[in-house]
Amino acid sequence: MELFKIGFITVNLIDIIDIIIVTYIFYKLYLVMRGTIASQIFLGLTLIILASLIAQTFNMKSLGWIFSRLTDIWVIAFIILFQPEIRRLLLVIGRTRIARYFLKINAGETINEIVEGLRELKERKQGALIVISMGDRLTSLVETGEQLQAKVSKELLISIFNTKSPLHDGAVIINNNTIEAARCILPLSPTEKIGTRKLGTRHRAGLGASEDVNAMVIILSEETGGLSIAEDGKLKFVSGLDELRREMKKELESTDVKEEVKEIFEEMDEE
Repeated sequence: MELFKIGFITVNLIDIIDIIIVTYIFYKLYLVMRGTIASQIFLGLTLIILASLIAQTFNMKSLGWIFSRLTDIWVIAFIILFQPEIRRLLLVIGRTRIARYFLKINAGETINEIVEGLRELKERKQGALIVISMGDRLTSLVETGEQLQAKVSKELLISIFNTKSPLHDGAVIINNNTIEAARCILPLSPTEKIGTRKLGTRHRAGLGASEDVNAMVIILSEETGGLSIAEDGKLKFVSGLDELRREMKKELESTDVKEEVKEIFEEMDEE
């Protein structure tokens, strides 16, 4: 349905919807990149694309030819320049509630073993760093440590994180109810403080892993006995083992499809 004309250009309802969707996508991309050098490059590419469209609209042949050469390679340039941001964006998409539903496992037994292991470690005033995959194979992290491929158990976790164990200094990687590796090295997050609280190496490592991979990272502080969860690049301090168990069940256990879809739409209505 034709709405109006601008010179020889006919504008209809589909064109308006198309423009709104593209504008929204570009706006969201800018928000993701805001505050980084990539945002300036992104703005420059956007201006080049707009200039190319204007040149084509008004039949500016020379200018149009120059911009057409630039736009021919802009997709490749975009991938090269924004590789870290594209990776980050894909991780964000993979962490949505809908995507995570397909990655959930029946983790009830694993959750119990982890919580009981942490209870014992907490009483012994020993620390722990546990990375639980949310569906991805964490190969890059597993390769930094000693591969075990053992079933998750309270006793094994206590043995690994015993300060006299050669495996205690590092992280344990758990995937699909299996401890894949121990003594793994995690990337440190550049975040050194949250509020007035200074983060130690263990917390920064847990936060850094959650920024790079789709996983839940559980941190038990050796100094304070405090528990925290790192997920999606955010660190949450929990009050105790009961709250930790609830958070793990919410994120890791399989749920009824009907209830999951209902929750998603309820959240959309609230927003």
